[in-house]
Amino acid sequence: MATPVGPESLWLWIGTIGMTLGTLYFIGRGRGVRDPKMQEFYIITIFVTSIAAVMYFAMATGFGVTEVTVGDEALTIYWARYADWIFTTPLLLLDLSLLAGADRNTIATLLGLDVFMIGTGTIAAFATTPPTRIAWWGISTGALLALLYFLVGTLSKTARNRTSDVASLFGTLRNLLIALWLLYPVVWLLGTEGTFGILPLYWETAAFMILDLSAKVGFGVLLLRSRSVLERATAPTATPT
Repeated sequence: MATPVGPESLWLWIGTIGMTLGTLYFIGRGRGVRDPKMQEFYIITIFVTSIAAVMYFAMATGFGVTEVTVGDEALTIYWARYADWIFTTPLLLLDLSLLAGADRNTIATLLGLDVFMIGTGTIAAFATTPPTRIAWWGISTGALLALLYFLVGTLSKTARNRTSDVASLFGTLRNLLIALWLLYPVVWLLGTEGTFGILPLYWETAAFMILDLSAKVGFGVLLLRSRSVLERATAPTATPT
């Protein structure tokens, strides 16, 4: 049964529309692409924004929201946000890994850390005591830092073996994800789900929506804007210049 959504629904509808427009744009950009390896980037990126659009629609219509009682306080928890992240963040990392030319073990490590991060973050959202919530938030944030360390180290080292323009695009996308993903646990901690409660639900929802659009639609626009770079990224003889 749907739960009534307050004034923050404005941001959820903006997120729904933004993700939908991003999906349509990426579908348009992918028309005419015939190379199977290049198609992987378009397929993955389209799924990122389409999943996010559906989950934002669920939240906007009150289906993707529930309440958790913490002490004597009822917290509004958008469970669809975590369902979104558990699918879309691994896909973003898969896009980045394919661009870098990573091997299977590297990809598996990144995706494993990511799922662990989102999973423990979800537990934090549904924990019923403040200390437990913070403990799980700490575990999830620790996984994020480990993931970013691996991203900057191992994956970046692999990307340096690509052509200069591919390596440059990888660096831009990597830095975008690092900057945005570091803000997520901060917003969580400062918002209604954390212990500080500085950000009311209205502005917390706005902050997450802006971060999501930037990390998904913004990422996709940067990735898919140049077919020539993707052609070199998928070329079997791609070497450094």
